[in-house]
Amino acid sequence: PASTQANQQSSTQQLNTLIEIALSQDSNRKQYFAQSQAMRETGIASATLMDPKLKVGFGGLPVDSFQFDEDPMTNISVGLMQQFERGNTLDLQQKKAGQQADGLALQVQARELTVANSMTQLWLELGYQQVAEGVMRENRRLLVELENYVQTNYSIGKSEAQDLLNAQLQVSKLDEKLQANQQVQRRLISQLSEWLGSDWLGSQVLDSQGTLSATNQIDWSLLESKLATNIDSTKHYQLLTDHPLVKISDVSISSNQTQVELAEQAYTPQFGVEVMYAHRQANNMAGEPASDLVSAYLTVDIPLFTGNRQDKKLSAAQYQVGAAKSQKDTLLSQMNAQVNALLVDRSNLNQRLERYQTSLLPQTAARISAVERGYQNNTAQFNDVIAATADELALKLEQQRLITDLNIVNSKLAALVSGFEYQVNQPQLNSSATKHTANQ
Repeated sequence: PASTQANQQSSTQQLNTLIEIALSQDSNRKQYFAQSQAMRETGIASATLMDPKLKVGFGGLPVDSFQFDEDPMTNISVGLMQQFERGNTLDLQQKKAGQQADGLALQVQARELTVANSMTQLWLELGYQQVAEGVMRENRRLLVELENYVQTNYSIGKSEAQDLLNAQLQVSKLDEKLQANQQVQRRLISQLSEWLGSDWLGSQVLDSQGTLSATNQIDWSLLESKLATNIDSTKHYQLLTDHPLVKISDVSISSNQTQVELAEQAYTPQFGVEVMYAHRQANNMAGEPASDLVSAYLTVDIPLFTGNRQDKKLSAAQYQVGAAKSQKDTLLSQMNAQVNALLVDRSNLNQRLERYQTSLLPQTAARISAVERGYQNNTAQFNDVIAATADELALKLEQQRLITDLNIVNSKLAALVSGFEYQVNQPQLNSSATKHTANQ
């Protein structure tokens, strides 16, 4: 019906708003984003040459006089040394740090899906409890009418005392179930405060009784459109490639491949340059002021014996690439199996709901009508009326449970194929480093 679809869309919009509020203030999400920014800054730092070293001292100082102008060999020197990394090591280090930062940034998206899935399931459970409350209150109203009917018959001697006591007992049992239902609702709302904060419990979103109007059915249009694009009914790898965890695996492979390139740079020489200037105060052998001296050195670190160092590091890096690829294959297999299992659950739940709609509920309603007519005509016992009413209540609750379970399955599927429709901005950090960078 159009009204049911409108309610689902309204409920979905309200849920998405709550998810967006939760994500905007989620500290775990901010943590991953801050770590990714830190890794990116680290990459820039690691791609910078080592700071030059300043060398100051003296040489050739005679120990008998400690005079700087006595011996021509005596000099006061100042030098500058600079070390250069091997090959393209600096660029590759920055590249690897950037890849690792991308992986941490993808953790933000993975956290978003986790929060959305958890909140959606709580919302659906809360919606189920509220729908169940409505069913039980309607059932209670009918039982109270039945109790009044028995009370009237009992007063004129047409009903037994045990029938009246039984009717009153059924009403009391239902009151107990309603009380338990309220307890579960309040607990679910309290659980939502894990993401929405404790202040949310007293916000205007909740009514005066501290409850939140939820539903056990929401709109899954985006999920349905994504599942419809999948041609193969058992292989869902194309859908799963957009999942943050799969993308993190891709980043891990790329990062390890960059590590292989870094290991290959260890076979190239490493250079260093040193320039020194020496000032002499003494005279030379001819009695003239001795000339100052300039020295320049080039140092080269040549990897000649690579068997136990460079070769092993390169081999280890290559093994890590293979391990990362195997990890991705395992992850995809696990996620694909999860999607297939959820699709089986979805199909079975739809079939069971169809049975409730076409046969179980209509048959139960017809049975109740027949039993009530029989009781009024003294051809059925009062216990038969109570049993039929209890069966109808149980079936209606089971139907709503199946609807809730179906939507929970959809939520789990949406977490695997990114089928949620919330929209959230990038986390905002207020660290002093961020402010300092922004001011420059």
